[in-house]
Amino acid sequence: MFTGIVTDRGEVLALDRQGDLRARIGTDYDVGRIDIGASIACEGVCLTVVALGTSPRDWFEVQISAETVSKTNISGWEVGSRINLERALKVGDELGGHIVSGHVDGVADVVATRAEGDSLRVSFRAPDDLARFIAPKGSIALNGTSLTVNEVDGATFGINLIPHTRAVTTWDCVAAGDRVNLEVDTMARYVARLREWG
Repeated sequence: MFTGIVTDRGEVLALDRQGDLRARIGTDYDVGRIDIGASIACEGVCLTVVALGTSPRDWFEVQISAETVSKTNISGWEVGSRINLERALKVGDELGGHIVSGHVDGVADVVATRAEGDSLRVSFRAPDDLARFIAPKGSIALNGTSLTVNEVDGATFGINLIPHTRAVTTWDCVAAGDRVNLEVDTMARYVARLREWG
């Protein structure tokens, strides 16, 4: 489990497509404190660490199934891509965002961006089958970042990015046309399911 509070910006150092996709990700995490088999959210996708190293900088490798690649924006990763990272929760950690599983539901498209005070307003279009889980003032995870939904109009919704969020994540370079990993709030999913059975 994760919180959607990004704690590092990683860099894709290498990609190897043989069967599954294997990615080497440069990190500022101390890899001496990461175990093989640990879970790390990479752009919001829960991935398992399969190798570690320190040269020329600290890095970890993850193996990514074709299914995961097809359902996320990982298909667009290139060497040099920057990605949001978060280590898995430990008992006693502060829950600063919201409960995030790292199981991406789909990919949303950035429709538009505009300055709004010191913040950046970003509009997205969600897949139609996920739109019903997105509510104003609800939580959503986009590229692994816990964010609050401002408004919803059908499958289109908007969020605001404050300067701090843009400074510590990969949201500093968001642009119309970008594809982002979307995970709906688990609570919204269960409420919708209960209403179906009601």
